[in-house]
Amino acid sequence: MKKLFTRGRMAVLIVTAILLIDQAIKIWVKTHMYRGESIRIADWFYIHFTENPGMAFGMEVFNKLFLTSFRIVAAAAIIWYLWKLCKKAVHEIPVGYIVCLSCILAGAIGNIIDCVCYGAIFTESTYRELAQFVSPGEGYAPWFYGKVVDMFYFPLIETNWPTWMPFVGGEHFIFFSPIFNFADAAISCGIVALLIFYNKYLSAEPQPAEEKDIEAHSSTTNQ
Repeated sequence: MKKLFTRGRMAVLIVTAILLIDQAIKIWVKTHMYRGESIRIADWFYIHFTENPGMAFGMEVFNKLFLTSFRIVAAAAIIWYLWKLCKKAVHEIPVGYIVCLSCILAGAIGNIIDCVCYGAIFTESTYRELAQFVSPGEGYAPWFYGKVVDMFYFPLIETNWPTWMPFVGGEHFIFFSPIFNFADAAISCGIVALLIFYNKYLSAEPQPAEEKDIEAHSSTTNQ
């Protein structure tokens, strides 16, 4: 049973599941909602359709092509690292560590799909027109220049700063204001879990159990 459900297959299942959920949500939102349209789920939760060419949570920092290339390189590095861990059968690595890396990888690939493909296969989403599928290359932008679809908006606290506060007194304040997608959430949850629970595994590459046994035996012999 253990051989059938290896860590490698578990990683593939996690990545596949997150990608399917992420892309299903994005495609539905893009083809059923106008850009800027909101659906109220609760006072603190909205489905708000927006697009951004930049990083997670709607931030725009780097050049579009550079950002897409960086995401591809980062995803390739994570794939290589996961493959290396699974191939070496590092038994002391906890399953949760593999799960976190798989979530980060899936989130990265999910946003890469938007950047690489969406511009070429969708018409542009506007405030009056819904996006539609088109033949590859006939979309609103060239390959690698698509926009990332965001939709989750959680204005948990919405108020005004007290008037006596310097610089921001009286101004409107929203917490949490970024709009993000399922892939962003997978990346964030994976990174936070890694930093909290598996920080020691990030500082140094673990050794396979066989190598540790050899080192322990050598140490015992020398004593």
